[in-house]
Amino acid sequence: MNPYQYKSNLRDYTFVLQGSNAIWRHYSLSFSSGFETKYLGNKEICAEYYFPIGTVKAPVSILVHGMGDSSIIPCRMIARTLAKKGIASLIIYLVFHARRITSEVKKRYPRLSPEEWFESYQMSVTDVHQILDWVQSRPEIDQSRISIVGISFGSFVASIAMALDKRIKSGVLIESGGNSDKITRFSALLRWQYRQSEQEFQKNQKQYLSYLDSVNQWGFENTEATKISYLTDTLTFANTLRGRPVMMINAFWDEIIPKRATRDLWDSLGNPPISWFPATHASIWIWFPLIGPKIAKFLTEQAG
Repeated sequence: MNPYQYKSNLRDYTFVLQGSNAIWRHYSLSFSSGFETKYLGNKEICAEYYFPIGTVKAPVSILVHGMGDSSIIPCRMIARTLAKKGIASLIIYLVFHARRITSEVKKRYPRLSPEEWFESYQMSVTDVHQILDWVQSRPEIDQSRISIVGISFGSFVASIAMALDKRIKSGVLIESGGNSDKITRFSALLRWQYRQSEQEFQKNQKQYLSYLDSVNQWGFENTEATKISYLTDTLTFANTLRGRPVMMINAFWDEIIPKRATRDLWDSLGNPPISWFPATHASIWIWFPLIGPKIAKFLTEQAG
């Protein structure tokens, strides 16, 4: 069973020009989600659309931000860099952004139940897929040149979305990793919130690796997940992404995503191009003068 299914719902959408300059036009986009939410509410999908002026049949990249409203800022920086290279962008506002989160969920965030966290992944992945449905209605976009860029939490979402949707041809994963138990055990920040003994950790690792063996043999839709976290772990979907055009960008001193978890994902993806910047999870963006062109070059080459 695929928990990321939805009903496409593009009958009514709002698309408004917000501004323009000599390089791009900037629009806002919103429409009702086709995903049936149980816990998180707020079913409207919101996005920003940057289209490069003077471009015919532009490639497009879906940009998925991380936790916190400020993570939209690097997405806008990337969008404007891509526009200069003739690539359109759509920045999705995820369910925990202030524009979408409900007041009830906001009071409890981040202390949410496993079911609520799982639904946040379901909503975010299906948001991406519904944005792609909208993209397919746009005559100015080249449907054969669609990419995705995910940052932190957004990189986990991007990995799953790309694995499940072949419309996405290439991806850039920024500050990403795999193996959720390993992330929480070795993360400098998260390990204090998710305590487990070494015996528990080893037992959980054995169970998850056994699950991955079954997924790699039979597919995740045909493998029973004994833990809900298996269905949001990038390693569960990495085999589907293996060999597809992916680039990774990570912070050397990342206090949230430990290097060993990044290397697990990197190995599972078949050792794609990877760059390490001397930074922490938040300070990596001081390197944007190098990161932005690197992303644009990779996506331009893939868009060919």
